[in-house]
Amino acid sequence: MAHPKRRHTKTRRNKRRSHDSLTPPNLSNCPQCQQPKPPHRVCLHCGYYKGQEIIEIPED
Repeated sequence: MAHPKRRHTKTRRNKRRSHDSLTPPNLSNCPQCQQPKPPHRVCLHCGYYKGQEIIEIPED
């Protein structure tokens, strides 16, 4: 089996890892309550999706 003759530098390692970072989730505003929510999901603050109430959220 082949073995590396020289050690890879930190710069080379870091260049390879430059694309491994996580991206933050995309958020859009709910048209009913204006709270941020993921797109194509039911709003967990008001329970609406596409203008219809999908889940009933109890008022505190």
